[in-house]
Amino acid sequence: MSGGGGVPKITGRKAATKRIGGLGGGGMADRISRALFAAGNMIQTEAQISITEGSVSGKGHVASLPGEPPNNDTGVLANNIETVLVEPLLVEVSSNARYASALEYGTSKMAPRPYMAPAVAKRRAEAVKLVGDAVRIEIKRGGRDGD
Repeated sequence: MSGGGGVPKITGRKAATKRIGGLGGGGMADRISRALFAAGNMIQTEAQISITEGSVSGKGHVASLPGEPPNNDTGVLANNIETVLVEPLLVEVSSNARYASALEYGTSKMAPRPYMAPAVAKRRAEAVKLVGDAVRIEIKRGGRDGD
């Protein structure tokens, strides 16, 4: 994984997808994709917790400080974070709230309040282990179909 512009990306995905497809067909890729999806869900949950933990909505709401995750107010940001299997071996965790990017990266008028990058950093080792274990299991199975 690398992080160009603050966005974590997987490098070498196309080559790995081709190798996995050659080893065990779609079944292997599907099973590894499930592990990737579970890893994405861990990151999603971590981001949602960072936004909602300790925040007060409505009249008592206090905005977060620069550099801290946004404090939940209406719930739109946290409730719009989702994990999607875009294609085999490609999972995306994002928020569809219209202001999600402005909070994560900041604007010319507001300092960043990152919530996704810290979630990735906090769960990276666990996610890598989960996916790595799935790959190792599939290699040992030799790509045989069946669960």
